[in-house]
Amino acid sequence: MKSPQEILDIAKRTLVTESQAILNLSYKLNHDFYHLVEAILNLKGRVIMTGVGKSAIIAQKIVATFNSTGTPAIFMHAADAIHGDLGIIQKDDLVICLSKSGNTAEIKVLIPLLKQADNKLACIVGDMQSYLAQQSDYKLDVTVETEACPHNLAPTTSTTAQLAMGDALAVALLECRAFSSADFAKYHPGGSLGKRLYLKVQDLSVLNEKPEVHPDASIREVILEITKKRLGVVAVTLENELKGVITDGDLRRMMEKFTYFDELSAKDIMHAQPKTIASDELAVNALKLMKQHNITQLIVTKDHNYNGVIHLHDLLKEGII
Repeated sequence: MKSPQEILDIAKRTLVTESQAILNLSYKLNHDFYHLVEAILNLKGRVIMTGVGKSAIIAQKIVATFNSTGTPAIFMHAADAIHGDLGIIQKDDLVICLSKSGNTAEIKVLIPLLKQADNKLACIVGDMQSYLAQQSDYKLDVTVETEACPHNLAPTTSTTAQLAMGDALAVALLECRAFSSADFAKYHPGGSLGKRLYLKVQDLSVLNEKPEVHPDASIREVILEITKKRLGVVAVTLENELKGVITDGDLRRMMEKFTYFDELSAKDIMHAQPKTIASDELAVNALKLMKQHNITQLIVTKDHNYNGVIHLHDLLKEGII
């Protein structure tokens, strides 16, 4: 067993090796990258990503990134393609093949079939003299000097380089398309990222009770309303116009300050300028406001009138943190 320091040194060496390889990719970029981006932007069909082994796994991740950022893409395993899956490719599709060597048997069988169908072929390849590179219309060079593996065998640095080049391609495409955060939300409606981009305050506050009392309401009425609605707060309103707010904390402070409460009313202990948020604001903005003021709920307004309450628990439940 190696010592803790030796293990840390191995990890650092791996990260430095891979980070240097990624940096070197920036010097390998040429006009083929630009022309590939242009071809994809003008594509009537889809991007078909393919590869074998570890390269196939990286290709699947690039497909996921493409699809989530506005570039329609499908993964096709190179070995499966020559056993029936070739039908995935349509006449207007562009194929991108990932390979370290560019000379695997599956690729050598697949490429002539693609050429017959007249599909454009791009490669993300680790050998610019390989069969794959020679046959491709667009060549992205991901050659690395050495794998992070001490035996220079296990795909480590090479697959990291492929992944980074795929990310560079995806980001270039999304920026060329002016892909916005609103567009991103359309493709991620179920995840926490998407919810941060589309979920509105009113979508959550409408699910809560709507605690409110009249300014002249007794302290007993205030306590009962807060207890009944279970949000730790009650709005003080007059004809639906927000006049103030009373929280659990306000009640505790009232008990410290006063011995008798019979002559007190809601207006005597309320905050006349409560923290509020408009119902059509993004829910993530409610979270920011709560963090900024170290509070757990906000009064929701619509057209400057009282509309409800949004609680920190509502945001946590939706994964907005």
